[in-house]
Amino acid sequence: MAMAALRREGRRFVPLVSSPNPINAIRSTLAPTEEQVGLGVRSISTQIVRNRMKSVRNIQKITKAMKMVAASKLRAIQVRAENSRGLWQPFTALLGDTPSVNVKKNVIVTISSDKGLCGGINSTSVKISRALYKINSGPDTECKYVILGEKGKAQLIRDSKKDIELIMTELQKNFLNYTQVSVLADDILKNVEFDALRIVFNKFQSVVSFLPTTATVLSPEVVERESEAGGKIGDLDSYEIEGGETKSEVLQNLAEFQFSCVMFNAVLENACSEQGARMSAMDSSSRNAGDMLDRLTLTYNRTRQASITTELTEIISGASALEG
Repeated sequence: MAMAALRREGRRFVPLVSSPNPINAIRSTLAPTEEQVGLGVRSISTQIVRNRMKSVRNIQKITKAMKMVAASKLRAIQVRAENSRGLWQPFTALLGDTPSVNVKKNVIVTISSDKGLCGGINSTSVKISRALYKINSGPDTECKYVILGEKGKAQLIRDSKKDIELIMTELQKNFLNYTQVSVLADDILKNVEFDALRIVFNKFQSVVSFLPTTATVLSPEVVERESEAGGKIGDLDSYEIEGGETKSEVLQNLAEFQFSCVMFNAVLENACSEQGARMSAMDSSSRNAGDMLDRLTLTYNRTRQASITTELTEIISGASALEG
């Protein structure tokens, strides 16, 4: 029995003793097989970090490309938005802009974007729209929504679905011009009854700044009522009306034209704010991805160095044990 046990022990150490280089023999025994590499803790750790670095690098490329696209779109829209500001200013001087006017039928026109990744411009518009809804709702008054843009629709439809009169999306699918916006304004005027239209949008100030704004357009009847009450709104007595039109007909045409001009400016201002906010958001995302990539690179190098050091220590310890 003892001799058989010694023979078994001798066969176990034959490969190590017969090898011309004991270090190579130990390295061959310590080297993991392909199956062990796929399941080893250290190999999995470095592989996970490497895959994460690749994903972050790809995300950084996408955010940088989106920033450049937003910058090119912003340059194309900004000049037209600034030029459109001269359309609604004469109407404000003549017909006024009175957000505090008390009317029975209020319609809130919320202008938002169709795409996301543009900061908080859509959330801001929705918050202001909800605040206006609370202010103008009451037992003797009613308030409805007209939504332009997919993001405003997604937020307001959750709790105000019954109060939404009209939804329009994909505004920027085609080139924004006055003809397109005037058609949208005409659809709103035909399908919605109102005494006051309260248009909520984001006014462009700079790439990193936009101002939430509300513009109020009154119906011809309310304008005429306010004019008769002694206000300066809709005071056409100092103007000479030609062509046989009455004061009511002139106010009707002016109110419709005012709404289309204000809508045109609001849509362009909101589009500028969207692209500027997207530029800022994508720039921040690119910087964050770069910082994350630096941290992952440091983690990967430390893990890889620790793995190499551990393997070298095991090899040297095994060689020292054999020599001793």
